[in-house]
Amino acid sequence: MQSCEISADSTDDPLSSGLRRKRQPRIVVIGAGLAGLSAAKALLESGFTDVTVLEATDRIGGRVQSVQLGHATVELGATWIHGSHGNPVYHLAEDNGLLEETTDSERSVGRISLYSKNGVAYHLTNSGQRIPKDVVEEFSDLYNEVYNLTQEFFQRGKPVNAESQNSVGVFTRDVVRKRVKADPDDTEAVKRLKLAMIQQYLKVESCESSSHSMDEVSLSEFGEWTEIPGAHHVIPCGFIKIVEILARSIPKSVIQLRKPVKCIHWNQSVSKEIERVADHNSDLPEENKGSNVFVECEDCEFIPADHVIVTVSLGVLKKRHESLFHPRLPEEKVMAIEKLGINTTDKIFLEFEEPFWSSECNSIQFVWEDEAESESLTYPEELWYKKICSFDVLYPPERYGHVLSGWICGEEALIMEKCDDETVAETCTEMLRKFTGNPNIPKPRRILRSSWGSNPHFRGSYSYTQVGSSGADVEKLAKPLPYAESSKAPPMQVMFSGEATHRKYYSTTHGAVLSGQREAARLIEMYQELLQ
Repeated sequence: MQSCEISADSTDDPLSSGLRRKRQPRIVVIGAGLAGLSAAKALLESGFTDVTVLEATDRIGGRVQSVQLGHATVELGATWIHGSHGNPVYHLAEDNGLLEETTDSERSVGRISLYSKNGVAYHLTNSGQRIPKDVVEEFSDLYNEVYNLTQEFFQRGKPVNAESQNSVGVFTRDVVRKRVKADPDDTEAVKRLKLAMIQQYLKVESCESSSHSMDEVSLSEFGEWTEIPGAHHVIPCGFIKIVEILARSIPKSVIQLRKPVKCIHWNQSVSKEIERVADHNSDLPEENKGSNVFVECEDCEFIPADHVIVTVSLGVLKKRHESLFHPRLPEEKVMAIEKLGINTTDKIFLEFEEPFWSSECNSIQFVWEDEAESESLTYPEELWYKKICSFDVLYPPERYGHVLSGWICGEEALIMEKCDDETVAETCTEMLRKFTGNPNIPKPRRILRSSWGSNPHFRGSYSYTQVGSSGADVEKLAKPLPYAESSKAPPMQVMFSGEATHRKYYSTTHGAVLSGQREAARLIEMYQELLQ
């Protein structure tokens, strides 16, 4: 990357002529996650010099958070590089040697994210019995066959019938249930087990989608999410290394931590009033007057800008869009924010002195036999733990020790977040004892868990297409303000990026990176003459 500090006598530097004759545009990026850092990096490398990144928390990375558990690095947030061919996150990792210690077992081509493709998933019932492997395989084949059907509604334009309520969960449960009951070769006992497994698989799917329930995920749009070809990879030294690579070329002075934003005043709204408010602290420079945008921070500082790139999560937009923007967002964008979905997927890490699971076990899947005929995946508050779908075995043990990673999503994840560590550890231990039939399992020596839902700076894990929403709503969310077709005001004052703004790759780290690069590209194109 070329330096932003360029000497005045440089003759071959693009900044030495055109940019110095005209004021550089002031660009403020809100959020130092993957989207914000990718945008800032691209802007700076293209020759923009007046770039500021405002981060509300005390760290960079956003929903990437690698932390230490004993001697191991575990991920509270993003874990997998999903696909390799053309994936910018994969190429960053590969080019910087981050995958050199990734074992073959940590390269998975499976659809469900596990820490290891080696070994066997143990499906256990609440009566302490292991479901036979052949029964699990038969059910898994059936479930995956129906899962493939859910993709066809979007990919082949198949009409959705009224019975499915345009819901992935309703459709999947209904089709799988009918096929299980119609199988002439299974005993009633086996059918009962398979019917109970439906709910367990849907819980796993909900954690994958970060929805409260798959009933809330749109069947007609489910197939638009696009999987990048190639294996999925874990980064042994921590996903945060990707964040550090992006930030490496951004001067430290550009990123301001602990700088939450209160309001974005755009379209020269109440510009004179803002100038008066800002002026009582210090003289407002002449060049700041008449700015298109003022970013009002919680510490009362007003930062003038020509362009603001907003990278906050969909959860924050849902909670704060009315107060975060002045004037308020256009109704079309508000509707998109309200229709698209985001919920919470949390992890619960339990570290044990010794493994109580067998060497071939790669995960423990919880199957509640009393849920064979259940329609809902919502539980009373005191039964929040029934939403924990599984515990994965972190592998290899030489790196992680003896650690299980549990998954929980939806409203029950929020209840879990309110509990203290002791309660969660005790509850999980009792579940493991119950389902394994082993009353002697000790309590873990350490517990670590995420809390994405209750964190006011995130309010959820990642987005999905909720029933009633579509990819068109993602496009509306990503559309810069003011709308060019309805305004003569300066364009692209407020821009939007983040995983929720990528139509094909929402919910992913590469979607976040690409969305930041997309918004930077808009500005690079807009100012291409200035940058020459």
